[in-house]
Amino acid sequence: MIFGSRTPAFFFVLFVVGILISRPDFGVFEPASADPFLDHRELLEAQSFWDNRDFEWFENNIPFLDTPDAEINTTYYYRWELVSKHLTYGSPTTGYLWTEFINRPFWSGAYGGISCPSGHQFYEVRWLHNPRYSRDFARYWFRTPGAQPRRYSAWMADSAWATHLVHPNKAFLADLLPDLEKNFDGWTRRSWVPEAGLFWQVGHDDGMEFNIASRQTKNILSGAPSYRPSFNSYMWADARALAKIARLTGDFGKAKTYQAKADALKQQLQKKLWDPKREFFFPMFRNDEEDKEGNRIKKNTLIYQSGKFAGSDHGREEAGYVPWCFKLPDPGYEAAWKVLMDPDYFYSEFGPTTVERNDPLFLLSKGCCWWSGQSWPFATTQTLKGLANLLHHYEQSHVSRADYYKLLRNYALSQRKNGKPYIAEALHPDTGSWAGHDMYYRSEHYFHSGFVDLVITGLAGLIVEDGDTLTVDPLIPADWAYFALDQIPYRGHRVSIVWDKTGKRYGRGAGLQVLVDGQKLASSPTLKKLTAKMPPAKEVPLDPRREVNFAVNNDGNYFPRFTASHTGPKSFLAFINDGNTAWYHLKPPLRWTSAGSPNESDWVAVDLGMSRPVTQVKLFLLDDGEGQPVAAPHEIVLEYSKGDASWKSVPNQKASPEKPVGRRPFTVGFPEIQAQKLRAVFKHAEGKR
Repeated sequence: MIFGSRTPAFFFVLFVVGILISRPDFGVFEPASADPFLDHRELLEAQSFWDNRDFEWFENNIPFLDTPDAEINTTYYYRWELVSKHLTYGSPTTGYLWTEFINRPFWSGAYGGISCPSGHQFYEVRWLHNPRYSRDFARYWFRTPGAQPRRYSAWMADSAWATHLVHPNKAFLADLLPDLEKNFDGWTRRSWVPEAGLFWQVGHDDGMEFNIASRQTKNILSGAPSYRPSFNSYMWADARALAKIARLTGDFGKAKTYQAKADALKQQLQKKLWDPKREFFFPMFRNDEEDKEGNRIKKNTLIYQSGKFAGSDHGREEAGYVPWCFKLPDPGYEAAWKVLMDPDYFYSEFGPTTVERNDPLFLLSKGCCWWSGQSWPFATTQTLKGLANLLHHYEQSHVSRADYYKLLRNYALSQRKNGKPYIAEALHPDTGSWAGHDMYYRSEHYFHSGFVDLVITGLAGLIVEDGDTLTVDPLIPADWAYFALDQIPYRGHRVSIVWDKTGKRYGRGAGLQVLVDGQKLASSPTLKKLTAKMPPAKEVPLDPRREVNFAVNNDGNYFPRFTASHTGPKSFLAFINDGNTAWYHLKPPLRWTSAGSPNESDWVAVDLGMSRPVTQVKLFLLDDGEGQPVAAPHEIVLEYSKGDASWKSVPNQKASPEKPVGRRPFTVGFPEIQAQKLRAVFKHAEGKR
């Protein structure tokens, strides 16, 4: 568990602290045994962008990538840092979740969770070695008061199943199944139209506020109810996942029911939302509509089949590719992809446009949330996911493997600002500028998209399946001399994918190799699709969840309560125990400091409100870099109290690292004590505060 705090200091060298306090005998996730063949620390230290330098956490949790493309490498590791930045410990009963924004806007749910990007977030974080994070996140949506699983479109059941395929555990899914069914039933009550055989949604709640459908109605922000290819694909994916989960638990009648729902929905989506003339999937308006000019849209017509632009050959939105994210379409619809790489339609240097270029409503807005042309990482992720599925599972000649790499590299390069890794809400498709879509204390390092999963399942070509067949079909460029993805958690094992044209890069022989738990499972002298029988899947145990962060207070309770000897200007103790710990940036300043203190040493203390068994404290320390006034303290001493006014040094303290270092946790372990209060005393560096 982790907790963060920070804020700017002015004239003195000071630090910031986040605190985790845990009770004893906490469960530790035991990974599968497999020695890494890449030097993980070397790969981390090769990157210069790090804000969060908790390299031990990354070494313990992520698969490691090595390619000849430095931009792909940098974005890959940056996206793992992004995951760490948004990892939040909500409460002792909730555990972990991920936020979308670094702040917690009024439209977010409990502790900052927002359902709109949850599918992308699940697909990313399922590749963490410790499944507790993603499993807590799945529980969060249904068992935390104030979470809002249906505030926006999402694919919750599919996400739970996708996580299970990486970290199998039947008991976890069986326990979650009633919640997933209630969620599906909630959407059905709200949005199912029996006569259409489809679900309706408005653009705003589908994550697309100002879009070319909504702009043909009187409510250009939210739009009118329509049968959207995206939302109906999500519901199809959820119905199919529910069928699989029910089958796994032995309820074959329930599985048959959900599979029938999925089959019927797929049939109607392909029948009604596909336009054979324009060869694309389009939204269909549920009702008669009228815009502010009096132009009328007819009920049950697709975009531009009626209204002001009736008869137009355009109207294609990037969301029309979403069905392939889930391998929904039958063979025969692949012609939709022939326009993806055409600059007159979707292709641009910094990601596909959200609407085809020559559409009459194409618009590049200077302000937020106009999905009528901007490049949108959320949609780019879906398009690349769909493209990988197309290349892996369909026969077609419209797009190539080279196109996948080209778009993925464009996407990697788009995640930059002033030459450094960065992502905000949307960008100009031709210049790569985030201007107008990069709001202060909101959009910084925005977690509303994916990239890691695209590398693992697309570029590296790990085909995620429910069975003991391992299929790897890399989409890497044919001229690459080497490529490696090491320590991928998969079905209770560790998988590594290695391409070494000459055998000199990794010293394990020439060609393509797939290793499982360190043992070679399949190989080829050339880049090609490999299929082999895996060792049987091993259930990845449920974390006992005995590690509890007693310091967090996101619910506004009186305890735990923090005090400090000095609080610097624009510095807030509230940030010290908000459950977010990997944000060390100077701006925005989500921090506490003792800037301006006249003292040689300062302290921060927490009153837990009652006696607790404690064995560990983590302090997350700031260091704003050379020439900046905020740095880690020279020394930290941990004290405790049983509730009275007296303080004692915690006995037998063992610190890691031995000396305080900024931008990573300073962990103090000790034999169990009973404590109501804990205090960290900071001795300032010489001549600094």
